[in-house]
Amino acid sequence: MTPLFPGIRIEAAELRLVRLPLLTPFVISTGTMTEKVFPLLTLKAEGLEGHAEGVMDILPDYLEETQAGALPFLREALLPQIVGKRFASPAELGAILDPWRGHRMSKAMVEMAVWDLWAKALGLPLSAALGGVRDAVEVGVSLGIADIPRTLERVREAVEGGYRRIKLKIKRGHDLDLLAAVRAEFPKTKLTVDANTDYRLNDLPLLKAMDAFALDYIEQPLAFDDIQDHAKVQAHLLTAICLDESIRSATDARHALVANAARVINIKVGRVGGFAASRAIHDLCAAFDVPVWCGGMLESGIGRAQNIHLATLPNFTKPGDTSSSSRYFRHDIVNEPLEAANGLMAVPRHGAGLGVTLNHDFLNRVTSQTEVFRA
Repeated sequence: MTPLFPGIRIEAAELRLVRLPLLTPFVISTGTMTEKVFPLLTLKAEGLEGHAEGVMDILPDYLEETQAGALPFLREALLPQIVGKRFASPAELGAILDPWRGHRMSKAMVEMAVWDLWAKALGLPLSAALGGVRDAVEVGVSLGIADIPRTLERVREAVEGGYRRIKLKIKRGHDLDLLAAVRAEFPKTKLTVDANTDYRLNDLPLLKAMDAFALDYIEQPLAFDDIQDHAKVQAHLLTAICLDESIRSATDARHALVANAARVINIKVGRVGGFAASRAIHDLCAAFDVPVWCGGMLESGIGRAQNIHLATLPNFTKPGDTSSSSRYFRHDIVNEPLEAANGLMAVPRHGAGLGVTLNHDFLNRVTSQTEVFRA
């Protein structure tokens, strides 16, 4: 008789703050990013290591959660509850994570690192542990705000690179003329726009004008915490609305789908609290026959690998944001190059779990602080 899986005992945790320079500034409606600053969690268990990358920003420009709140929460609340404990599966984390309000990105770091450990202990790729069905996923690019000539150059480069979808960041005053110029040169390219919450309900005529450009969807045009007004706008548009910031949980997704506030959902694993929540939203959207795709947050190789594995689930039927790492970073913190080819990103398979390994020499150079927690 095969013995039951004994679980994994987490013996230590290492929490780093990493500063990774971007090759070029990334501009959206809420600001400009010149480096990716993020916490990196490593859990150590019986000779294995599980990794997870946090996506909370320094300031609350995407959602309310920030690094200033996340690091003490991890240090003082979450990590003391898991270091020294044995877990038979990631599902057992619910008793620890669920009682705490909010802080989904922090919870996601712990949960995703345990998923990586668990998959490694079972000798499985993370995609298989999650229920994925693909060896590669379709990917597109997300292009930050720039003037029209530079944007056309970037679109041309992406199209020639084989990417399956081009997403343009827009804001009020940088939208219709941009779309007209891009569509004139690229009439058949799959095109989407991301407003990052810059529009209001009284901008409905402007949003309706975007119907003329055959967009696959308009992402998060209204407030970051809104569902009701998105439903009002969607009722007047031919183009699908895609919700991002508004969807923090399966409950939010259910409210949005019942209200017909969106015909597409962007799932970001950090935003919703981890892989279990991502799968719940994925399954709910599939039941409503609504497609999902995997959003990106300019992640390093650890977060990029997390996204690739998640996007192998069957209802991720639209190209995600996980384009080549070399578009953003001169050097990454993982040894394995995560590069797209003909619009496809292969699932990393350098061993079980995430399938990537840390470049410790480079990681040490870009780490600004490190804390270690032991049982």
